[in-house]
Amino acid sequence: MGRYNFAPQRVHQAATRLLQVRGSRGTTTSQPPPPWYTVIGNLPPSERLVRPPLQPAQRKGRKASKLFQPVKLQYPEDQLRLDFFGDHPWELARPRQVLEDDGKDYQKFDWSQLDQPTKQVDGERCVYLVKPHSHAFADPLQSYTKAGAYDKARKEFYDVRHTQDIERRVAREEALWTGAEFGPSPLDIGMQLEDQKYEEWREWAAKEITAIKQLSGSSGNARDQDTPLDFEADQDVVSALDEVEPSVPGSKRGQNAQGGAFVHA
Repeated sequence: MGRYNFAPQRVHQAATRLLQVRGSRGTTTSQPPPPWYTVIGNLPPSERLVRPPLQPAQRKGRKASKLFQPVKLQYPEDQLRLDFFGDHPWELARPRQVLEDDGKDYQKFDWSQLDQPTKQVDGERCVYLVKPHSHAFADPLQSYTKAGAYDKARKEFYDVRHTQDIERRVAREEALWTGAEFGPSPLDIGMQLEDQKYEEWREWAAKEITAIKQLSGSSGNARDQDTPLDFEADQDVVSALDEVEPSVPGSKRGQNAQGGAFVHA
């Protein structure tokens, strides 16, 4: 077909030849041309003579291979830890002991009970206690499901916390009975600091208000704007008024004549 496609421009020529051939056969009835024959002769179709650039085929993107990605490590304790700290968020606010160990706590401690001699009772101890209960290490004749082991460890954790609270309260009462004096609590110290800052801000605000009033009162004139002016006591004002009084129309003396012609009645 060549470099360019001129078939649309040749439709009118082909139709003209076809009509001429049909007319040369000598048929009695002449067939009229189609409705588009005149229109396509007056307005021939156009052809774009610029070859469009070849668009390369785009391949679908493939996901990166996971061969060189590190494997995600998951432990059974992770979900237990999320459940416990999700139910007890304030346990994260307690101070913790961050010490490196040799990783052989399972040989030194009996994880069938929560309270250990040299271990701090926290959420991690409760998480470690769930696994022995779930595997029936504490009681071989009775095993628990994951939810049941979690509930049992949680109740033991509550008992230990309750015992610690009682010990602290009794120790405080004994100390007060023997004459000990405790200072203000952290909450009281915070309230005192807040009151101190408030009083400092109050003094600063009073000084700023006084300075703003003085600045607004002294702008434009040294006199106070609220007090009326005493013109009789000020000689400069009186002399200035006497000087401009002849030129004021509404004064007693009236306005001086500045020229003009006499008018005869």
